[in-house]
Amino acid sequence: MTNPDAIASAAAAAQRVAKGQSFDVTIERMAHGGVGIGAAPDGRVCFVAGGFPGDRLTVTARKVKKAFVEAERDAVIEPGEYRVESSCPAAQQGAGCCDFAELDPAAEPGIKVEVLLDQIRRVARIEHTPEVESIDLEPQRGWRTRVRLGVDKQGRAGTRKRGSTELITDVSCSQLVPGLVDGLVGPNARIFTPGAEVIAVMDSDGNRHVVESRKAPRGRRVETVREVIEAPTKNVVQRADGHEFRFPPTAFWQAHVAAPDTYTRIAREWLTVESGVAGQLDDKRVDANEPLVAWDLYGGVGLFVPALAEVTAPQRGQATVYSVDYSPAASGSQPGLEGIDVEFRTAKVEEIAAQLPKPVNVILDPPRTGAGTDVIAAVAAAEPRKVLHVGCDPATFARDLAAWSEHSYRLQRLAMVNAFPGTHHFETLALLVPAA
Repeated sequence: MTNPDAIASAAAAAQRVAKGQSFDVTIERMAHGGVGIGAAPDGRVCFVAGGFPGDRLTVTARKVKKAFVEAERDAVIEPGEYRVESSCPAAQQGAGCCDFAELDPAAEPGIKVEVLLDQIRRVARIEHTPEVESIDLEPQRGWRTRVRLGVDKQGRAGTRKRGSTELITDVSCSQLVPGLVDGLVGPNARIFTPGAEVIAVMDSDGNRHVVESRKAPRGRRVETVREVIEAPTKNVVQRADGHEFRFPPTAFWQAHVAAPDTYTRIAREWLTVESGVAGQLDDKRVDANEPLVAWDLYGGVGLFVPALAEVTAPQRGQATVYSVDYSPAASGSQPGLEGIDVEFRTAKVEEIAAQLPKPVNVILDPPRTGAGTDVIAAVAAAEPRKVLHVGCDPATFARDLAAWSEHSYRLQRLAMVNAFPGTHHFETLALLVPAA
């Protein structure tokens, strides 16, 4: 007697997708990393870069695993409702700068919220979250105030192709603020040192700063300036939250022109002491005669310092803020922070957090790799009243949330800030408080 299950199994095996095979797929939803998800002919999950919900595509399998297939888009057979004409000439030529250039900007925030919640549920194992506050920054094009360009063997600067070291040198990315790469990218552009990197920054005064640096290892920030190409002033001047910051062009600053004011506004709102809580601080958490303390971890040039100082001691008049960053270019005295009791510490957060005085409030804005369990354990051990955690990668952010849960901190507020429009990247802000 023929076994129906055996027949079905044999039929599935016969049609299993092989590497290099082409097939059609319909994209159902988006995954982390900006890839579309559909089903391969054999039923396995199929990931397609450049696929958006509703798209019917012809693809070629490039990686075949037991549970999934990674495929490359060959052609759009039928576009979904979210597909539009590309907004970026560099991306049209294969640059990896704007992987959402063909996605309707109106659909972008909703897709990013779905990706965030999926990561929180799967990685952090948190099923119930506060309603996600979706914040869409303007402008959606021409928003990036700083860029790091590659330089090819001919000395031409440009944007790297997706998944490649090759460069697009004849057109620039539409993310960039007007004038940022004029004369640096495109026909008749300046020639640079082959193999170097070019950093261009447009500051709050409209001054452009251009320097040459060596190529940074993946995931690392290189701050050594080999040659100053253009420098109207010694330092970049940036204004945000009513304060002025001055620092080298290689130091970190938020890329979107509207991001610094948005993040500091959220910090002030979320960390403000509620009615009745200020007295409780003196009663149980902080001795009335001791200065109130806040931590600014991965603090860069001190963007969050004024907000932390003010919301931590609204009735006592002064708080001491410890701002920690490993970057010598970022840390240091800032003229715009005069009058604020701030101590900058140039060190790795994981090496110094346990040595700092216990804080009332903490803001941490780690790199894409996340804060990690050791840092979160050290912060949680100091028992802050509130923690504002900023994350630029939903997967590592969700992993950090799992660590916060293990240390008895819970999510009170959650926001997705679309600070990188036209790309799959976004910023997540979470307010965490003790669970008890």
